[in-house]
Amino acid sequence: MREYLSRLKARDELLVIDREVDPCHELANVAVQLQRKSAKAVLFNRVKGSALPVAINVYSQHDRLCEIIRCEGKTFCERLEEHIQASLGPGPWTREAAAEALHHGKLSDLPLLTHHGRDGGRYITSGIFVAKDPESGVPNLSFHRSQFIADDELRIRLGSSHDLYRYQQVAEQRGEPLEAAILIGAPPEVFMAACVSLPPEGDELALAAAMRGEPLPMRRCQTIGLSVPAEAEIVIEGRILPHERRPEGPFGEFMGYYVEVGDNHVFEVTNVSWRADAVYHGLVCGSHEDLRPLEAATAARIYKHLKSQVRGVLDVSCRPTVMNTIVKIQKAYEGHAQHVLLAAMGSHLDYNKLCIVVDEDVDIYDMEEVVWAFLTRGRADTRTMVLHDVPGFYRDPHKDHWGRLGLDATRPWGREAEFQRKRIPGDETPIDFGAYLAGQNL
Repeated sequence: MREYLSRLKARDELLVIDREVDPCHELANVAVQLQRKSAKAVLFNRVKGSALPVAINVYSQHDRLCEIIRCEGKTFCERLEEHIQASLGPGPWTREAAAEALHHGKLSDLPLLTHHGRDGGRYITSGIFVAKDPESGVPNLSFHRSQFIADDELRIRLGSSHDLYRYQQVAEQRGEPLEAAILIGAPPEVFMAACVSLPPEGDELALAAAMRGEPLPMRRCQTIGLSVPAEAEIVIEGRILPHERRPEGPFGEFMGYYVEVGDNHVFEVTNVSWRADAVYHGLVCGSHEDLRPLEAATAARIYKHLKSQVRGVLDVSCRPTVMNTIVKIQKAYEGHAQHVLLAAMGSHLDYNKLCIVVDEDVDIYDMEEVVWAFLTRGRADTRTMVLHDVPGFYRDPHKDHWGRLGLDATRPWGREAEFQRKRIPGDETPIDFGAYLAGQNL
């Protein structure tokens, strides 16, 4: 990740802050307010109570995600699917890394952040869990929030739809702890691969290597029987205890609300190590950096499903939240948009609460343009599809996310010429404003 930060700095896409900041609320506050004004990543060099700097807002831009997976002129959805297919091949996808001196310490040596006002304490939110399926041995990467309790204990939230939850259940039925490692400051390809939901036989480490185009260097952990990417800045080793649940929370989640205190899993810490000059990766849950990678990975999953069901699908976006899906199509027949809406609603049973279909001339990463298309290209009543009483997001005891809404924002079939968009000649060619503004800055 530090190499990627160097590239961002060389491109003037990294802000460096040398003023000391408090990891309790202040760092998150500065990061979020900067994100509203700038697309640049941020490096805090001095964080109170720790010798390690904190990088944040690193993965907040879709263009950066495309760069990380080497889109090379293709859409994110297209390129990610190519990498997934490649990762199913024989490899090799990993290699043994050269020996590297590591520093060892305690969890409390790290610049653990407290984000929101009612959060129950310090949380690790960018941590990527590495674990193996107890039955098949296939490695898995996934994100789970981790609350700091003591130097030897974290309390973690395992979503019931995640592979790590299934692994823990198998180990628990055997009366065994599940060994796992938490990566902080992982290589960008590993971060992106951890966002992707693969079939049970899929290997996210192989996917990360496919994104990179070469095998990942790996090193053995010191207290558990796992290998981890050697380029990870910080590695926390430990095990998830069986038949043990303790209070965790409250925590400000990605939807913008707090999840209250609940009994969740216990992670026993057995070792904490970091590389020389390590950089801690912070992440504010619900920020652009949290949502953009999840949206992109979810969109790619939906894109793959749609391509197998209906023709004419060009691209998919899940902006501005994964609860929303926007599909760009090349409309081929009357009712095409309705077919796409039905297929989209069934493509991801957690997240597709709102689905919108647009024509090929609409920017699916600009919600203002998407809403404009719906409001200007036909009736509001007959182009709306409501599916009642369909279960939604898995953590929803009050059924707040049940039901589906579909919007056809495409041009009426057979009347496309009436909806030709107006254009100013030359508006697609960037202008050198210096010739017009006479030294004034925009």
